[in-house]
Amino acid sequence: MNRFVKILLGLIAMLALLALYVLNPRLPTPEGEQSALLYQDGVLGVSSEPIALVDSSRPTNANGDFAGSPVRELNGFIWYPETKTETETETETETQKPFPLIVYSHGFMSSVAEADYLVDFLVPKGYVVVAVNYPLSHGGAPGGPNINDVLNQPGDLSFVLDSLLARNADAQDSLYGLVDPSRIAAVGLSLGGLTTQLAAFHRDVRDPRLSAAVSIAGPSVFLERRFFQTADIPFMMIAGSADAIVPYEANAAPIPGKTDNSLLVTLAQGTHVGFAGMSSVFFRWFEHPDRLVCPLLLSGLDRGDEAAEAMFAPDPDIGISAAVAPPCVMETYARAMRPAEQQLLTRLALYAFLEREFSHDLERRQQMDRYLTVGFASENPLAEVTP
Repeated sequence: MNRFVKILLGLIAMLALLALYVLNPRLPTPEGEQSALLYQDGVLGVSSEPIALVDSSRPTNANGDFAGSPVRELNGFIWYPETKTETETETETETQKPFPLIVYSHGFMSSVAEADYLVDFLVPKGYVVVAVNYPLSHGGAPGGPNINDVLNQPGDLSFVLDSLLARNADAQDSLYGLVDPSRIAAVGLSLGGLTTQLAAFHRDVRDPRLSAAVSIAGPSVFLERRFFQTADIPFMMIAGSADAIVPYEANAAPIPGKTDNSLLVTLAQGTHVGFAGMSSVFFRWFEHPDRLVCPLLLSGLDRGDEAAEAMFAPDPDIGISAAVAPPCVMETYARAMRPAEQQLLTRLALYAFLEREFSHDLERRQQMDRYLTVGFASENPLAEVTP
């Protein structure tokens, strides 16, 4: 082997090791005893299948150079704990069925992939997760992502629920008996967090089948206390104090005063982008990930649909005000929490909340309530929980 070939092979090996490091960073683990126990990997396997739904009862609006459509297409995935065949011995998977369901809503200019770190954590612990790309707000939307289509997304969420629960009740379907209809939570990030709040509480479009809701850095500055009084379901807001895109003080901080049955989980120096799955890989070296994303976000917001904007006018009867909190106006960007740490804390808070609401074991629910209100913050100093 000549010297050139040896050098070339050496460079290839170095690049391979670098790629392995970049794409597979060492992730943190919790140090506290309770947190470490909760953070252990689930014992169940994971199955998934694509879903392609068409809601012919509602149109997709015209958007940019997209002429619109008479239907709304909802493409995504459902992830669920693996079950054994009839020839195998009954397992923990079989004895746990039916499982609680999480309907996940993605953020603006994003996709269902942003939730991978939550799916990988929750499904092996006994949760079903379903998520679709919303027609006009996902990153590849025809005509470009349009934030105003959020008004139609609670209807999309309900349609996904309709379709999935119909399959759940069909003895001939592969998903038969998988989901417990009495244990359904909506969870969403950013614009998906707003979708979650609308679907859980909006007087006219709320879905009564939801029994818990979690908004992760979702806009709420214009949602007044009256808005949250339509339903007494447990609600949790998870937010970062250094969020430049959905400013914390205007959106998340007031939540405890707006709804009685709520928890606010604050992550010190947490960012907006840090809640998205891939940020732990691609943004872990940056001082403040939001600073890099803000220009892209602002360019997307510049192309709003005026007709849709008018639909979101202030309405005191519903509890929607004219308050605004413009994104990306932060003057200084101090060093933020690392995305991997932020996602660790998000997993823990979300899982404990879901277990508190959905576990069949009363002692487990009480244990998770104590952990959320006391143990979580005491074991993780970068987190604070406000009832």
